[in-house]
Amino acid sequence: MQKASQMKVENLDHLGLIAGLIDEIGIVQKINELVGEQPGEIVSPGLVVKAMIINGLGMVSAPLYLFSKFFEGKAVEHLLGTGIQASHLNDDRLGRVLDKLYLTGITEIFTTIALSAAQKFEINTDTSHLDSSSFHLHGKYEQELPSVSFSSIETDSNQLDNSSINHQTSPIPIEITYGYSRDHRPDLKQFILDLICSGDGDVPLFLRVASGNESDNSIFASICQDFKNKLNLDSLMVADSALYTAPNLEMLTNLRWLTRVPLSLKQAQQLVSQLNESEFHDSAVTGYRWSEHKSNYGGITQRWLVVESSLRREADQRKLEKKLKKAEIEGQKKLRELSNIEFACDTDALSAARRLSTELKYHNLTQISSRQSTAKSHANSTSSDISSSQLIFKVQAQLELDASAVAKATKASGRFILATNVLDASQLNPDEMIVKYKEQQSAERGFGFLKDPLFFTDSVFLKSPERREALTLVMGLCLLIYTLGQRLLRQNLQLTNKTVKNQLGKGTNRPTLRWIFQSFQSIHAVCIQGIQQVSNLTSERLAILNLFPVTCRSYYFLL
Repeated sequence: MQKASQMKVENLDHLGLIAGLIDEIGIVQKINELVGEQPGEIVSPGLVVKAMIINGLGMVSAPLYLFSKFFEGKAVEHLLGTGIQASHLNDDRLGRVLDKLYLTGITEIFTTIALSAAQKFEINTDTSHLDSSSFHLHGKYEQELPSVSFSSIETDSNQLDNSSINHQTSPIPIEITYGYSRDHRPDLKQFILDLICSGDGDVPLFLRVASGNESDNSIFASICQDFKNKLNLDSLMVADSALYTAPNLEMLTNLRWLTRVPLSLKQAQQLVSQLNESEFHDSAVTGYRWSEHKSNYGGITQRWLVVESSLRREADQRKLEKKLKKAEIEGQKKLRELSNIEFACDTDALSAARRLSTELKYHNLTQISSRQSTAKSHANSTSSDISSSQLIFKVQAQLELDASAVAKATKASGRFILATNVLDASQLNPDEMIVKYKEQQSAERGFGFLKDPLFFTDSVFLKSPERREALTLVMGLCLLIYTLGQRLLRQNLQLTNKTVKNQLGKGTNRPTLRWIFQSFQSIHAVCIQGIQQVSNLTSERLAILNLFPVTCRSYYFLL
């Protein structure tokens, strides 16, 4: 039996996969190049970011203020380098690195790393998807911190002479404030995260942080331009209806775009409610039909594709039935209120009834007339008042369903409009427009991942606005690592015609990386008398490891 002092057992689990993917992309080196290293640092900024990503994808809800605790009992030296201990990853060191990341520029760092990763992993960037989401924060945040300055070198806290330090003022931080909450928490302050993902594997390519009250309509076009300038990609930009405004379209003349037309536009409303069934063509995409039209909205020549979804049509019709019932109840209530109003003349009564009829969306007032009566005298009225009592008029009418309005709404059920400035259908045909817009879920899935309860940034708690922004860079890098790893795994399974067992024990060639992470639990790095080994590598785990790069395998095979 080995003595305890001669044996050391540490958890490795799936963290070697994460560390290997980080190494494969070269994140540590790129961060150090962009941020800069200082002589005497035990843990470089790049290694700190690597540790943050490992923490973020550790699949345990370990908040940043317990960061060093997360690495207790884990193979820290094996993952981060000889001599590095969990105690070195303290909150002071993390804070300093977050400050440096912020000063260097969050978007600049992320796009540099993401573009390099996209090239290395041969990510298809023909289509990119833009979306935004809000991240709420708990706390009052009544006064934001002022802009701070950071020194270009780190000095000893006891050093008195700072005259040689070159100070640089930070950019103005975002404002944590109230705004439209995608989390349905309007009671909490928030910030906004803008994300652009590739349609190939949901891989994030661009990240931007904004104030909590920023409007998508006002910023989406400039984000598209910034994305094109920074990454120099001729990508079809896909976005939701927030992009579709006349000023935005005017700004996007040098970009190819595909977006949804908001049905609040009168022209769009008329089109979806007036098209007959015979004007639609069956799509190659199951469950869809389309009808193509030309438009010059905002002075920009474009193609409009009215799309009808069978599933959405059924859902819309169920919603319409509920709307009609609600509208009838509200209409009857308004009619009762109107019937109790006393008018001085017949004309006023009839005019009020007609106004109400035009305000009703799905109903009309019919059999409109006025009922004449004498105004009631008050108990304290004098005899002269009674003798001079006036005639009053009250509305009488019936509430009936507006058949034409219901017919238009029924026609519009399940229909939406896609617009693009790609005028040549041979470059982007109707079926491709539908497919590429459906891929807009890639950005939505990214936000779903970032808001997962197991992800350590689900609850953002840092009080410094600069560090909150820097933390979003770590969030984005976690998403980058996860999507690249999942895409690579699925790609290699398909190329080798292999499968792995899913949660039900059945073979699949499209597993989630989360499931692979879970299946790698209880793998340990064991050191016995100075000889290091990795335990619990079953044949199934070994087969999975062979689907990942050698940088991942090296943490388990000790290459």
